[in-house]
Amino acid sequence: MAATLGNEDPRPELQLGVQRLLGRCLLRIQQYERLLKALLAHHELAGPVDTLQAQREERTDKLSDKSLGALVKALFETYVVPSGFERDLLPDGKAATDRIAMAFSFRIEMAPEDRSKTKAALEELVDLRNQLVHHLIERFDVWSEEGCVDAARHLEERYARIDRHYLELTAWAKAMDETRSMAAQVTQAPAFLEMLVNGVAPDGSFEWPHTGIVRVLREATEQLTEGGWTRLDLARAWIAKTHPDQVPEKYGCRTWPQVLSESRQFDLQYRPEGDGTKTAWFRERAFSP
Repeated sequence: MAATLGNEDPRPELQLGVQRLLGRCLLRIQQYERLLKALLAHHELAGPVDTLQAQREERTDKLSDKSLGALVKALFETYVVPSGFERDLLPDGKAATDRIAMAFSFRIEMAPEDRSKTKAALEELVDLRNQLVHHLIERFDVWSEEGCVDAARHLEERYARIDRHYLELTAWAKAMDETRSMAAQVTQAPAFLEMLVNGVAPDGSFEWPHTGIVRVLREATEQLTEGGWTRLDLARAWIAKTHPDQVPEKYGCRTWPQVLSESRQFDLQYRPEGDGTKTAWFRERAFSP
């Protein structure tokens, strides 16, 4: 029924009721958009640990002005995904090798039919939102009693539909938050930190290239190199000051030269001094691609 502009409001309270119901719908949609932006900003991060917070803030900023349609599109690209979906967040060649990096992703996997139904339902929500914002008074004559009654009935039904979507999204966000909490408990455990920081697994095994002691030796070469080589005694003093927990004994070695030798990550040579003694120098070994 087309709007009849300029008519006297026969029952102003009916029109106010329509306005209240419309406002309730739009507020719920805004709540949905806000929660969806938060979910998309936090569900997937990867890279050096010291950059993750900045990444999260950058993603939050990028999503801040996105429309509901764009947000729903993004949701089905990385969050609501087909069964068996795989995504390499730290591909070889792009991950930092000189810093601790990690990746995590929270997703919902669905069978193709279920995912298609869910996607169609959310695309209908986007259309519903657009209809309410742009076309309500084209459909209902809110300057007449009959139009107000019809509009109110329509808005009550639309609110119920919007609310169902909001409750579904809330459940998704709650499940993600609970998973994040459990993951945080694991990542704060001493055994996990030992593996993350030092590369030592709970059973005591490790791979030399990923150990903490090799990492700090590389850092020492960056700080103390002289013509591409680093004096071992200076490196030991620097590590003792900056990373006192990194000692050969942690990795089953008795001496620093043993670490350099067994790790196979460094070249080691002894240079004679004027007093007849020899000084150990090392450099990171160059590996052929």
